[in-house]
Amino acid sequence: MGTNYKETEAQIFNFQKWINECNPEILKNTFQKKLKKSGFTIISFSEHHFEKKGYTCFWLLAESHLAIHTFPEENKTYVELSSCNDDKLRYFKTL
Repeated sequence: MGTNYKETEAQIFNFQKWINECNPEILKNTFQKKLKKSGFTIISFSEHHFEKKGYTCFWLLAESHLAIHTFPEENKTYVELSSCNDDKLRYFKTL
């Protein structure tokens, strides 16, 4: 089973947001579901738990990537989605 790709114009659309959730499992599950529901093609996922505090995870998408970085000492998490597919990104933002 292969992935079908299509050529697209060289454009990148971004979504950035600070949120107050810092639990790695909640973040991973929530954003994985949002990506799938939005129709993004997940190629791979990687995560790192920092020794003292903090968590970073990253989804490599056929349409670009989603990165999450926690700052638990401030109860903040930064979320950034970059995509060449504006329709999927717009739908992601509504979820």
